Amino acid sequence: MSESRIGVVGIVIEADIHVNQINQILHDHNDIIVGRMGLPNINDRSISVISVVVDGTTDAIGSLTGRLGAVQGVSVKSALSKKSY
Repeated sequence: MSESRIGVVGIVIEADIHVNQINQILHDHNDIIVGRMGLPNINDRSISVISVVVDGTTDAIGSLTGRLGAVQGVSVKSALSKKSY
């Protein structure tokens, strides 16, 4: 079994039309998601932010961030623990 890491994935959404697609991607990776917090339409600027705490292999987390980053109007960054479990 591969070692897992804990981290956070930050998602900035500038195109609300893709929210359903983003939610589906997150649902598809629910086995590595520990928790999430979303802030919709920040300061009436039509930009939303979701932070997701993850616990999974680097391959699984990479799959999540790769799929999210491929969505038009979405920016994704991740930070992972150096220690693996």
